[in-house]
Amino acid sequence: MAAPEVLDRIPLLSGVPRSVEELPGGLTNHNYKVTTPSGAYVVRVSASDGALLAIDRDAEHANSIAAARAGVGAPVHDYLPALGVLVVGFVPGRTFTEADLRDPANLPRVARACRLLHGGPRFVRDFDMFETQRRYLEIVRERGFRLPARYVDFMPAVREIRACLAVRDEGTVPCNNDLLPGNILDDGERLWLIDYEYAGNNDACFELGNIWSESDLPLGHLEELVTAYYGRRLRHKIARARLLGLMSKYGWTLWASIQDGANDTIDFDFWSWGMEKYERAVAEFTDSGLPGLMDEAARAD
Repeated sequence: MAAPEVLDRIPLLSGVPRSVEELPGGLTNHNYKVTTPSGAYVVRVSASDGALLAIDRDAEHANSIAAARAGVGAPVHDYLPALGVLVVGFVPGRTFTEADLRDPANLPRVARACRLLHGGPRFVRDFDMFETQRRYLEIVRERGFRLPARYVDFMPAVREIRACLAVRDEGTVPCNNDLLPGNILDDGERLWLIDYEYAGNNDACFELGNIWSESDLPLGHLEELVTAYYGRRLRHKIARARLLGLMSKYGWTLWASIQDGANDTIDFDFWSWGMEKYERAVAEFTDSGLPGLMDEAARAD
């Protein structure tokens, strides 16, 4: 359905003067900024089979409302599940880039925004990358999608990582789970976290490790981010975030494989995007320091 037809079916935006601008980004949807006399909004229109990617649109809507209540997400104005449409308020500000996350001055700000989200209302579902990766692997095999060479060779290491993380499991908090730079907005005073497609209650260290992984930040930046989040340097938390950052790369590799095989509505090289993550994951799986890292994550400082 074309954008004007969608907008005409949204009560808030129908029958009023409006200007429409397509926003860049969005690997599973199309986003439009719609400006009317009453304000500016972002209309997100789904552009992929969310079920294949473990996206629950009803949960996304509920979690977006929870994030807004936590004071870190954009206000939610409408949701049309039959059309795959979510309408949120437009947040004036600048979208983060990897360069922003490489600036150490921004790491305490990111940690503060994460703590705000994590301290807010619980989300309606959980997110566990170990389970998500397992489901993605089943889909890739069942559908005959491309699988990177040697991918399953690392599953024994994945089981070891999961076991070591269970030793000091401290429960879950509401996490965005997909904080690419483009999902962080800076209004000049504070940061906003947007896009709750993969949101769910999760280990806080996954959020921090995923931020590090998605932007390929130096290890020192992860240490600073984790330290800023917890208020002091905790070696086992840094190790935990590193291991969950590895799982982020390993799991999202299959997300890219599924998108490569199933998504023909967005012009993007999903395979190359995923292989870049996979190559970094392989380097960490085969690093001689991995056993020591698991040991550090399992013991007290």
